[in-house]
Amino acid sequence: MILLRRELGDVLRERRRDQGRTLRDVSASAAVSLGYLSEVERGEKEASSELLASICQALGTPLSVVLGEVSTRIAETEALTAPTPLPVGPRTPAVASAA
Repeated sequence: MILLRRELGDVLRERRRDQGRTLRDVSASAAVSLGYLSEVERGEKEASSELLASICQALGTPLSVVLGEVSTRIAETEALTAPTPLPVGPRTPAVASAA
């Protein structure tokens, strides 16, 4: 099952690590507790829109970019896990039953 909070946390963690920043640094910049930011990154807590905006601002990354990346990741996962549709052939006429 795809969890939005887990995908969001993964994207935020990757952004932070790509910048070579620590949890402590980003949590201070975002005015979010270190423990809470850690839980958000691990997908254990749902971030409010205000908190998410603050974290994105601290990372210098627009919220729309983070959400776009999350959306792309979810779409890719859905494509990999979607059931394969059954082939559709020509319709066969209904057979009338004898009454």
